[in-house]
Amino acid sequence: MNGRRTDIEPEIDVLEEDDEQDLPPAEAENSVQTQAPLAAGRAAISASLKHAPPGPGVYRMIDAAGDVLYVGKAKSVRKRLASYARPTGHDSRIARMIAATATLEFVSTRTETEALLLEANLIKRLRPRFNVLMRDDKSFPYIVITRDHEAPQILKHRGARTRDGDYYGPFASVWAVNRTITALQRAFLIRSCSDAVFESRTRPCLLHQIKRCSAPCTGEVAPDAYAELVREARDFLSGKSDAVKKLLAQEMEKASQALDFERAAIYRDRLAALSAVQSQQGINLRGVGDADIFAIHQAGGYNCVQVFFFRTGQNWGNRAYFPRADRALAAADVLSAFVAQFYDDKPCPRTVLVSEDLPERTLLAEALSAKSGHAVEINRPKRGEKRDVIDHALTNAREALGRKLAETSSQQTLLKALAESFGLPAPPRRIEVYDNSHIQGTNAVGAMIVAGPEGFVKNQYRKFNIRAEDLTPGDDFGMMREVLERRFKRLMSEHPRKPGKATSSETSAPALRDDRHDAPAPDQPAATDHAETPWPDLVLIDGGQGQLNAARSTLAALGVTDVPLVAIAKGVDRDAGRETFFVPGREPFRLPPRDPLLYFVERLRDEAHRFAIGSHRARRTRDIREGGLQEIPGIGPTRKRALLNHFGTLKAIERASMTDLAKVPGINADTARRIYDFFHERQG
Repeated sequence: MNGRRTDIEPEIDVLEEDDEQDLPPAEAENSVQTQAPLAAGRAAISASLKHAPPGPGVYRMIDAAGDVLYVGKAKSVRKRLASYARPTGHDSRIARMIAATATLEFVSTRTETEALLLEANLIKRLRPRFNVLMRDDKSFPYIVITRDHEAPQILKHRGARTRDGDYYGPFASVWAVNRTITALQRAFLIRSCSDAVFESRTRPCLLHQIKRCSAPCTGEVAPDAYAELVREARDFLSGKSDAVKKLLAQEMEKASQALDFERAAIYRDRLAALSAVQSQQGINLRGVGDADIFAIHQAGGYNCVQVFFFRTGQNWGNRAYFPRADRALAAADVLSAFVAQFYDDKPCPRTVLVSEDLPERTLLAEALSAKSGHAVEINRPKRGEKRDVIDHALTNAREALGRKLAETSSQQTLLKALAESFGLPAPPRRIEVYDNSHIQGTNAVGAMIVAGPEGFVKNQYRKFNIRAEDLTPGDDFGMMREVLERRFKRLMSEHPRKPGKATSSETSAPALRDDRHDAPAPDQPAATDHAETPWPDLVLIDGGQGQLNAARSTLAALGVTDVPLVAIAKGVDRDAGRETFFVPGREPFRLPPRDPLLYFVERLRDEAHRFAIGSHRARRTRDIREGGLQEIPGIGPTRKRALLNHFGTLKAIERASMTDLAKVPGINADTARRIYDFFHERQG
């Protein structure tokens, strides 16, 4: 059905069409070939015009398979679609999009601002192949000072703000948060321990000894004095750093005049810690309170967007993004789409500084203001301190894209070598690696990691808690069968293979390249990247011939016979560099000991092993919390209580050495070894 209208609540934004241009000569040469699909696409759009809203809204262009090709917004949806229906005047990207269109869907909105917000929300959710797409959309970490305890705690936080406290951020990385918290602990001596540890302490911990905590848990600091430390920390993070430093300097001077040099030294060390926080932040914006900086650099048709975060005038880090976009799109168009999508699920500061003159900058500012509940200003500074920050961000964007291109070029070389060694038709764009982890069959977990032309794709990782009740404990073959069966059954259900459709390896493209943006004719199939091609081009199994046979029989039973399988058996004495590879239809073989391809495959295998063990440990720890330490042989309620009183938390017990465990009352050397072995023994 053409021209369906749907109701979706408005949420957030993305990009406008390019100005239409005449087809370039290369496209004109193919005009005879492209005329038919273009005509069919225009006909589908023309048939939808009578259903299109005349006012503002969002439209979705959909292909014959039901996949969304493009999400756009317009002040008048009907007029925008009419421009697509005309026979000439489209650039190659728009022509390909029109040719692939089979039907359209519309959503009316009250204003163009709502349309902008809804557009970005739909793009992030549907990931249409002709839109600018953010590849990395992880949440940002924050620092929180709690308010739900008489002795507030400082800690890092990511996710929903469910705990009562003051949140400061965002920070660009967990590393930046950890570094800042460490410096703030030295400056303000605020505790970072959990409430459970706080309640169980009977003597000050190591952090107090190294002057990073005032030890309110054991009364080393009076409640009023601790409250003053917390107030100073909040003031510093809220932008009152100069006032806090001035107060500390005054207190240091008073102590010196009173000949209390020990107290003066404490204030001196706190001042030094605050200075370290500010010096580590590099460039600061003294004239702006809260601001985000966006700078884009394009090279060879690819994009890097550097985002810097400034809060209370202080630089709280930066992060590089590599959005996927058509090569023909100008930097301003890519950046406009990126900024709109970026704030779909993140708080927006009052000031946004950009390196390009964004199209519809005023409309975007209105949309972000409406979403955030306060006025948002978007500017491109031309001179002064703000321009210096933009130039600094541009330099970072240029360098980050250079590194990315170099890394991806190396990755593509390895993928080509992988294809040659394992007999693949083309370099794989999606590699899935499987591994299992358990201890004597308990807490068994299967893991899948994904890699592609741009490295590991961590948002595609999956873990599988082994469910089969009739499985013999420690049956690695049975675990692999269950994991593969569950994975490929779901894959076949959610993404069935279209008749005659090849895996992505048969249409693969060079690193960082997206051939759908450079296709010679709109009726040719376009390659898709790993994020949109859930079917693997290669499956690696950690194991030998037995694991390979189990995997082959499992996939064959499901009717999957065209996914290449390779098993990696560990070398003699499990030595790295002596792995044996098992490929169906070939004799087992090894790669030369110092072959870069061998290191690459080992890295894939080791990443799967790391992820499997981490998932297994998390499950085992959860079971221990639920069942208690009594699961460890020889540990009953009394010894469990003694361990928790001594170490405070289960994590501390898990990290403890055998010598430290043996110091706990009631724990002898033999019991300490059993505890240590329980937490550190691992099989995979």
